[in-house]
Amino acid sequence: MLIKIYDKVIALAGHKQAEKYLAIVSFIESSFFPIPPDVMLTPMVIAKPKNWFRLALLCTLSSVIGGCLGYAIGFLFWENIGQIIINFYGIEEDFSKISSVFQDYGIEIIFLAGISPLPYKLFTITSGVVGYNLFFFIIVSLIARGIRFFLVAAIFAFIGKKIRFWLEKHF
Repeated sequence: MLIKIYDKVIALAGHKQAEKYLAIVSFIESSFFPIPPDVMLTPMVIAKPKNWFRLALLCTLSSVIGGCLGYAIGFLFWENIGQIIINFYGIEEDFSKISSVFQDYGIEIIFLAGISPLPYKLFTITSGVVGYNLFFFIIVSLIARGIRFFLVAAIFAFIGKKIRFWLEKHF
């Protein structure tokens, strides 16, 4: 199932409305979708390296807005939607552990989740469930997601064509 979704996301990266689809994937990945937007961002930047800044900004803003949806799922719809998402990914135990330390280390947790390949949706939903400060959630998410997507876009804008064939072979 994931391979089919991955292949569809890759196909969208070459679509004439790819930027719209990048925004959608970035948005939904932050709350429930399993494929990270890097999968679309990377080939789009390699294809048009001069657009790297705009693409990274689009990806960042869409991801943070989607993170706010994840926050709302945790805060307002935990019983109806949030638990289903957490159970779908089989991360109930991780969710319990993270929730217990979130109030003390929320900024650090959100930051690490935002820059790493950890499932960001787990942390956006958890932020809402524990009622973490929404302002801090948004600011830290903007910084962390910005670092992640701008770094990915910059790397592939400047050395992407050189490593494109290696990536395709080994990814």
